[in-house]
Amino acid sequence: MTFELDELDRRIIELMRRDARRSYQSIGRELGVSEGTVRKRVKRLIKSGVIKRFTIEVERPQQVQAISMVSVDPSVPTPTVAEKLARLRGVERVYEVTGQYDALVIITLNSMTELNRCIEEIRMIQGVRDTNTAMVLRVVGPLTQAE
Repeated sequence: MTFELDELDRRIIELMRRDARRSYQSIGRELGVSEGTVRKRVKRLIKSGVIKRFTIEVERPQQVQAISMVSVDPSVPTPTVAEKLARLRGVERVYEVTGQYDALVIITLNSMTELNRCIEEIRMIQGVRDTNTAMVLRVVGPLTQAE
């Protein structure tokens, strides 16, 4: 099913990315449309799969976060490795990507010791050829991708 987003859909999504709890009435007021129009649009975006889920972002001051870029040996299917990565403790999300690396792994744990252990577990997965891990120092701005 092909679904075309128009400008109103994009603006609704952008406002909801910044604050998913914002009322349809408030969104409608800002965009110059009725609450019912916003409600119907959001319902349609959910039904079509454009909006996959609603989530929250939590401040975790005592935790460490890293992004590990993973190269996969061509003899092993990337989806197989990605599934194993996703099951590791501390892994929040795995993205299969294009470019020099085959996967991006978002990791959040309680300490550097736990993070180091997770990176070692990543390196031990059959098919992982190389990793390059960057520590997250600060997150700036709103969430920019619908989760």
